[in-house]
Amino acid sequence: MDNFGILETDFADFKQLFLESLTTAKLVEEHGENLRVLDISEETPTLTREEKTEHIKKLGATANIEAGDSCFVMQPFAEPLGSYYVKVFQPAIEKAGLQSVRADAEIFGTGKIIDQIWRGIKNAKVLIAELTTRNPNVFYELGIAHALQKPVVLIAANEPDVPFDLKHIRVIY
Repeated sequence: MDNFGILETDFADFKQLFLESLTTAKLVEEHGENLRVLDISEETPTLTREEKTEHIKKLGATANIEAGDSCFVMQPFAEPLGSYYVKVFQPAIEKAGLQSVRADAEIFGTGKIIDQIWRGIKNAKVLIAELTTRNPNVFYELGIAHALQKPVVLIAANEPDVPFDLKHIRVIY
């Protein structure tokens, strides 16, 4: 609890919310009276491009997203949030049939980093913004995404990390 700043008095609520989130994301299954966390790192059956596209259509009927499209992740690179990319975001994005892109790891080449970030955001069909800790780079990139009218999934550890100007948008806590 100390590592994540969760007070002992809040732990029961946190645990319930966390388990509900895992269940909704279908990352746990009941095994007798216990819950088993599913290993999503294991290979799943290979789907055809058409099957992946159909799966994505079910996830967002209003979004024009196809298998192989990119999902740009805007998040702090420092720990503990930096490890969320490999452990959480990238596997989920790839499981949805999308190509996961993050500025520090997937964008290489010479030139200005902001130009590369601009292209990454512009080329992405959907984006994820991790708002926890109110990282200024994340908010700068989020501003670019909003200016380009890109669909962005907002994620935050708690409500105070979401600025007033974004509170009208749904956030995954």
